[in-house]
Amino acid sequence: MAITDWPEDERPREKLLARGPAALSDAELLAIFLRTGVVGRSAVDLARDLLARFGGLRLLLKASREEFCAAHGLGDAKYAQLQAVMEIARRHLAERLKDRTSLDAPADTRNFLSLKLRDLDHEAFCALYLDSANQLLGFEVLSSGTINAASVYTREVVKSALRQQAAAVIFAHNHPSGVAEPSASDRRLTERLCAALALVDIRVLDHFVIGEGPPISFAERGWM
Repeated sequence: MAITDWPEDERPREKLLARGPAALSDAELLAIFLRTGVVGRSAVDLARDLLARFGGLRLLLKASREEFCAAHGLGDAKYAQLQAVMEIARRHLAERLKDRTSLDAPADTRNFLSLKLRDLDHEAFCALYLDSANQLLGFEVLSSGTINAASVYTREVVKSALRQQAAAVIFAHNHPSGVAEPSASDRRLTERLCAALALVDIRVLDHFVIGEGPPISFAERGWM
């Protein structure tokens, strides 16, 4: 049955307009993005097929262009649209961080860092630079490494923070394995960076590790 033949309150688009996007399932949200189905399958049916094929919404969003376009009902046009939507989300979160203090918007900080780092296939170490009022000055990837390591040089981190005229820094890095639990080397690196930046009166407010699930905060664990 075509979606247009469904009761109006069950159609994804009408449901979203009436009840908001949070009321929709992953398949319903994806169906709105797809707009149309394929022969014999509605957009919602196709969305369910795709979620089953990729193993969930996040893995679908993470799929390479080749993997994405190989799926029935998808192609370069849909892939381009999806990448545009993801980049809009990243820029929106970046603007939200600039418009308010990062400490007053911890959820925005976590979401922004997750969008930036979670789906990378290599480890990356980055910093959010803040002024004395904890307003965001900038974001920078300080090091990119292999799938399991990134070289972070204390001197370069200090130079970058001074160049940004930062009063405080929030660090973050991802674990491509998906296991966000900080390692002993993560903690040693953070201690080394905190000590080096303290010498130039720059505070380290937190260090987030990005993997599957919510980012892990060093500050919340009492490690800062």
